[in-house]
Amino acid sequence: MIAQRIGLGLLTLFVISLLIFGAIELLPGDLAQEILGQSATPETVAAFRRELGLDLPAYERYLGWLGGVLQGDFGNSLANGRPIADLIAGRLGNTLFLALYAAAIAVPLSLALGILAALYRNSLYDRAVNVFTLSSISFPEFFVAYILIFYLAQSGFFPSIAKITPEASLAEKLYRTFLPALTLTLVVTAHMMRMTRAAIINLLASPYIEMARLKGVQPGRLIVRHALPNALAPIINVIALNLAYLITGVVVVEVVFVYPGLGQLMVDSVAKRDITVVQAAALIFACAYVLLNLTADVLSTMSNPRLIHRR
Repeated sequence: MIAQRIGLGLLTLFVISLLIFGAIELLPGDLAQEILGQSATPETVAAFRRELGLDLPAYERYLGWLGGVLQGDFGNSLANGRPIADLIAGRLGNTLFLALYAAAIAVPLSLALGILAALYRNSLYDRAVNVFTLSSISFPEFFVAYILIFYLAQSGFFPSIAKITPEASLAEKLYRTFLPALTLTLVVTAHMMRMTRAAIINLLASPYIEMARLKGVQPGRLIVRHALPNALAPIINVIALNLAYLITGVVVVEVVFVYPGLGQLMVDSVAKRDITVVQAAALIFACAYVLLNLTADVLSTMSNPRLIHRR
């Protein structure tokens, strides 16, 4: 089962790489002409096209790019000539740090809110949490970010620009990236909380839960010990999907807070028409999304004995 899932994941990544390369090929205009400017002579443009390999057929350039990617070589940046792997290494680490920071807050918070909402279903607490989560999920990320900047950054509690350096300590990084992490937390907590609540409420109507309740099992123990383990499959799926969003959906948040992550690098590269960096960043985002979905699929299957031991 795991080998089959991995094979489908690799096939998906292959198709995504075709789509990324094909989308770049369909962009209007001549890349060499755009880089050199309108004053460049036709001979200079032709020589630059040969240097970039743009005179080769599209399939040869795709195979060369894919072969380099498989070896860890994404090529060189068209903007500054630096190896793309060097440009991405530090930025990817910053993006993963921000995503893990937000996940460390969002996952325990959403599970606790979902369990309590299921425990006190239809109460004032349940309705208040539902209103708050639906409100946070209805607003786009940049709006939530600007609201947090207005109330928390202008008051001086946290910086509005998440500027971090490799030399900064962990405490300083956590402090400077708190607002972008809080923005991502508010966006993804609603999905995970509502799925946790729905999965547990669905199981509370099961006969074995009714029997445990009739035996006098406390409500908290009933949910944590009996209902929650059987609700892990959908909860794991929604958590993994939101973790994938935390990595691939940070572009807007990084731009708002000027955070030096992979999303900010991708936006800057689009502005500079540095298509080699854009291709590499898009492929890395796709790999992260597919890998987390594959992990969720495997974990949700392993958490359900009926899917492991099929009759």
